[in-house]
This record gives sequence, C-alpha cells and structure tokens, in this order.
Amino acid sequence: MTISTKQYDRTLVVTIERPDVRNAVDGPTAQLLFDAFVAFDADDEFDVAVLTGADGNFCAGADLKAISGGRGNRIGRESADEIVGSVGPMGPTRLQLSKPVIAAVEGFAVAGGLELAVWCDLRVAANDATFGVYCRRWGVPLIDGGTIRLPRLIGQSVANDLILTGRPVLGAEALAIGLANRLVEPAMALSSALELAGQLSAFPQGCMRGDRTSSLDQWSMSLGQALHNEAILGGVTIDSGATREGAERFASGKGRGGDFGDI
Repeated sequence: MTISTKQYDRTLVVTIERPDVRNAVDGPTAQLLFDAFVAFDADDEFDVAVLTGADGNFCAGADLKAISGGRGNRIGRESADEIVGSVGPMGPTRLQLSKPVIAAVEGFAVAGGLELAVWCDLRVAANDATFGVYCRRWGVPLIDGGTIRLPRLIGQSVANDLILTGRPVLGAEALAIGLANRLVEPAMALSSALELAGQLSAFPQGCMRGDRTSSLDQWSMSLGQALHNEAILGGVTIDSGATREGAERFASGKGRGGDFGDI
C-alpha cells in the first residue's frame, strides 16, 4: 500500500507512503487517497483528518516517472456539474468534504503536493518546510485547484508570484503570507496537527461544520445568496438544540473570560 491510515481518538491520519520519490503521487496512489477521504467523510467515528507524508516530506507532486510506466495520474475533464466530487489527478482535490482536514507539512510540499496542502482547511508546517509551484519548470500545469485555491488563500498578487515564477517559499514566508497557519519545529508538524485536530474535535461539531460549509459555499454566490445560505445553515444548528445547550453551559459558568479549555 502506498498510503496508510491510523486513528488517534476522533482524528484519522492519512499518510502518503512513497518516501523513495518524496511521496510523489501516481495514479493508483491518487485513487487510494480519494477513497480514504471519501470513507473518512462518511465515518461518524471521525471529526477531523490529518494528511501528511512519510519520512520527512509531505508530497513532491505527481510522479512524472510513473507516466511512462502506465501509472500516470488521471486528468479528468468532467463538466462543471460533475467535476466536484470526482477523482482529481492527486486524488481528493476535487472533493468538498463536510469535515475539516489539516495538512501536517514537513520537507517539500511542491507542485501537486502544494495543491494537496491548499486543499486542506489548515496547514501546520515545519519551519524548514518548502512550498512551491516547482512544476513550472516542466510545463506541468496546476490542475488540482492550485490556480483557484492559492489566490483565495493568499490573494491574487502573491499567488501570481508563486504561480508564475515557481520559486520556493520557506516556512517563515509561508506563515507571513497565510499559506501556513501554524509554524513548528522540524519533526513536530504531525504531533502539532494532531493537537490542533483534538481542539477542533472538542467543539460542537454540527455548528462548526455548518460555519465551515457556509464559508466554502459563498465563493460562488452573490452576497444575498451567501447571507441566505449562512442563515439556513445556522438555523439548522439552532434548531438542533446545540445552541441552547451551549448557552446553558455558558450560563452555568463554563468558558468565562474566553477560556477554551473549559467548554
């Protein structure tokens, strides 16, 4: 198997296990990643997933050598109505899940590996990690959402700099431009991502997932549509009784002074 999965409490860790090619993804590995995240989203045992790579690298992108061996990545040119939810060249990058995924980034997250990282909701990166559109050198396009998600994450101007030049972006700069959400010491990305996942798992899940869905849905909507969608999703949480239950816990003295450790 070129990926592995492991459960930590209510978190699923998905690891790309191809260290001999810096965890580059070929066609079969992409399918395995896709299947793993579809299964995660459907499994009530898990609240959060962490995506990482084995032996000190996140992912070096698509395995270009695999193309000559018949294990090339699927491109897929589905229609606009069909492409969301289909298998992307790197696997899960065309999925919109109902639950959050955190990237734990050590070493290289470049080309398609960068696209995998920005598909995730949050990125915990080692301070010596390297991000970049390294495929710029080889005429390999970004076709896993990189041209869409990078501008949405870090703004068009900064994204242009990365997309057009392919230059490396190290940990400190990645944090400064919003590409990384947390910066940690080398070899600490996975443990820090698991700690963050545990924090997310402790929250009322329906409310958090509804807010997450609203923030993702709004990109294709007018302001009026987005506000309406937010109200509908928020109403589902309120109607579930979760908001009243949370208000009662607050009234009993929980979480005062912004204490997140007492919820």
